[in-house]
Amino acid sequence: MTRYVALLRAVNVGGTGKLLMTELKSLCEAAGFSDVRTYIASGNVVFTSQLNETAVQKALGKHLQSHTGKSVGVLVRTAAEMAQVLADNPFPEAPGNRVVAIFLDTPPAATALNDVGGVVEERLALGRREIYVHYGDGMADSRMKLPIAAHGTARNINTVAKLAELAAIPKPAK
Repeated sequence: MTRYVALLRAVNVGGTGKLLMTELKSLCEAAGFSDVRTYIASGNVVFTSQLNETAVQKALGKHLQSHTGKSVGVLVRTAAEMAQVLADNPFPEAPGNRVVAIFLDTPPAATALNDVGGVVEERLALGRREIYVHYGDGMADSRMKLPIAAHGTARNINTVAKLAELAAIPKPAK
């Protein structure tokens, strides 16, 4: 059994993709996952499964599509991978709410940052299957354009830390 973190794209952000976390939990349980926990209403869920990462991603994606009537992007990491994302943060001195990890399905190309536009004070770094962005004074006024981000989903480092913590500790048996 492996502990996983699933991150959904465009769920409960800016009024799009409305999905109650109780529904997400039920969908995960219907997909055969156990010890299911959601975290904040932005499409974060932690669970245990015997399936491999690809099968987890497909199973959850299928259940989400059946429920919502449209394709929902799902990115998956093991508990160990989520802990590694946190440990690999290249901007540990920055406040956690000003640094995001943009999660991708595959490793970003070495040239992934070559076509970034509108950078003022943002700092960027490539990760294993992530891109890290430090937004200096915050995301609200950023005009940065990062085309590869359209294929992923971002979580701030505070959220990454909490998800890593939740994934490391299975839900106690009842």
